[in-house]
Amino acid sequence: MKKIIKYSLSIVVLVLIYVVYINYPRLNIISGYSAKNMSSSVFLAKRSLEITDAQDNNFSPIDIAKDEVDYEDKSASASVYGFMKRKAIYKEGLGSILVDTDFDETQQFLIPNRIKNSSNLPYPYGNSEPIDTIFNTINYKELDVAVSNAFDVSEEYVKKTRAVVVLYKGQLIAEKYVEGFDKNSKILGWSMTKSITSAVLGILEKQGKINVQQINLFPEWENDGRSKITLNDLLHMNSGLEWDENYNTMSDVTKMLFLDKDMTSSQLKKPLIAAPNNSWNYSSGTTNLLSGFIRNQFKTHQEYLDFWYRELIDKIGMSSMVIETDLNGNYVGSSYGWATPRDWAKFGLLYLHKGNWNGEQILNEAWVDYSATPTNGSNGQYGAHFWLNAGGVYPNVPKDLFSCNGYQGQRVFIIPSKELVIVRMGLTENSDFNFDVFLSAVLLSIK
Repeated sequence: MKKIIKYSLSIVVLVLIYVVYINYPRLNIISGYSAKNMSSSVFLAKRSLEITDAQDNNFSPIDIAKDEVDYEDKSASASVYGFMKRKAIYKEGLGSILVDTDFDETQQFLIPNRIKNSSNLPYPYGNSEPIDTIFNTINYKELDVAVSNAFDVSEEYVKKTRAVVVLYKGQLIAEKYVEGFDKNSKILGWSMTKSITSAVLGILEKQGKINVQQINLFPEWENDGRSKITLNDLLHMNSGLEWDENYNTMSDVTKMLFLDKDMTSSQLKKPLIAAPNNSWNYSSGTTNLLSGFIRNQFKTHQEYLDFWYRELIDKIGMSSMVIETDLNGNYVGSSYGWATPRDWAKFGLLYLHKGNWNGEQILNEAWVDYSATPTNGSNGQYGAHFWLNAGGVYPNVPKDLFSCNGYQGQRVFIIPSKELVIVRMGLTENSDFNFDVFLSAVLLSIK
């Protein structure tokens, strides 16, 4: 019996050694992801360690990390079998920041000044309860079924939907949350944040401070072919710069998000490997490069921090939203925007109404059209930091649909021809969650 136990323990040890050996180059990424996500979930979204481990961090290989939360220090740490311990700290107004071994605990961070909307208007233009509007064109029973079918039933855990919000003609017509979530729950939009970054550039364009055709975007590019890259090329992910957007290994994007102090410089240093405007390649590095470009439009870092909230986020009443920063204090415009589903829907409504927010033109109408126009090489799938249905990705949905898309199935769908904004937040993508079926069912309920 003792020999069997000893033999079994030896096997376990060998398996652990093998797992660590195979994953060792990635341990920094794995523990970094786990610590960062845990810190944000606990301190920004107000969820528990247990729920975060069971839901948000419960997938391979992240689930091999062990998390700890220090509630007094407002930080979270993670390691893999004791190796590569990483720590993320929470800063009010900035969210959670993944630190490194050189981090100075006394480092001071600037935080954005905010003027949160205290309007008593009904949602969506304010934060009071929405008007109870009945549309004769809606079959509410069919709509309720369409929304309910987006969620798991009984013991299912496949669709993993957390929230659905539907706006029609500027009114809330449907809303549903999974147990443990409600209208006040902040949810990470992941790459939906890219569309927020695009909107900030749209505001700068409306103010006459930038032009999408301008070149010589960065001093580091002055003496080579990168000087000819336009802002338009970056907005369309069509710069020709080298970039590997692979989340399953040590790649440009995982190293940027979980190792780099300054994420705005991750793609800045990359060489030109293809012709601009003729080599579409989705890149989170491009969006953070654009965050750096936005920073360069201001004399001070405080102005940069304030602008995103003053001119966009707080102006349209997205009071719950927090855009997290990197260790150098730059907005991680590619990935780290948190907000309630209702507030994500407000952003969609701004674009549905061609950049107009309750009478105030935040963005030029032409900018919204530009955002929804396909770029070269994307097969009708991508515009200026928005995803498109022009190529028929969703065959049973109007082709004028465009959307903010994020990891694990975060979506803000804008369908101008149907006057609809549809938000779905969750933890899974196609094919476990069929967006075409979901969207077409909602559309069929509206005659």
